Amino acid sequence: MNLRVLAFVFVLAAVAVSQQSNPVPPPKGGQRDPGLFKGEKPGKGDENVRSVSGSVRLPNEDAVDGAIVQLKDTKSLKVRSFITQTDGSYRFHGLSTNVDYELSARFKDLSSDIKTLSVYDSRKQAILNFKVQTKQEREKEKSEQ
Repeated sequence: MNLRVLAFVFVLAAVAVSQQSNPVPPPKGGQRDPGLFKGEKPGKGDENVRSVSGSVRLPNEDAVDGAIVQLKDTKSLKVRSFITQTDGSYRFHGLSTNVDYELSARFKDLSSDIKTLSVYDSRKQAILNFKVQTKQEREKEKSEQ
């Protein structure tokens, strides 16, 4: 791995760690939900708020500890990151139901396809699981379908 790529991965991991979303109890009173993007306000009650969670796995189905899952707000283009737990799990909460989100996972030289959490997906707690693999493995898998 060349030095530039290694430095980029290190910086990306450092940013992800600093922005990691940890499970937090629901906010009390008028407190801002820590899962919201900065400047966002929760909707009335929970009708405009949803979450997404899931896991990251290798092609052999082993859980990936330390994979980076990124969530991109397609409206504002803001990106949040979560480093998976030892069981490969991740979670983002406080998401608007009025925005499409793109999610993907990366681990070392492996990556997943991009998945979309659409405004038309009415689930309040969506589950999106990822498989990380090489680009060649993903292309081969798609051609076999």
